[in-house]
Amino acid sequence: MAESTKNEEMTFEQALESLTETVKALEEGKLPLDKSLEAFENGIKLVRLCESKLDAAENRVRLLVSDGENTDERPFPGAD
Repeated sequence: MAESTKNEEMTFEQALESLTETVKALEEGKLPLDKSLEAFENGIKLVRLCESKLDAAENRVRLLVSDGENTDERPFPGAD
């Protein structure tokens, strides 16, 4: 399975934990250059995934709040 496919299937919490581990490994400075670049690239993908999931959650909350008393759950337009 490709790395990007694995990332897309992660929950926000899993992505954030993986990102934290990636940052820690990069900060330690013990990875060879090629592994550092791979880790950095994966970290960028994880950041984008976290941002996407946060945006989706924010949009869902806005939709629920904008309905006032009616809190029926329904997908936000454009959400998967």
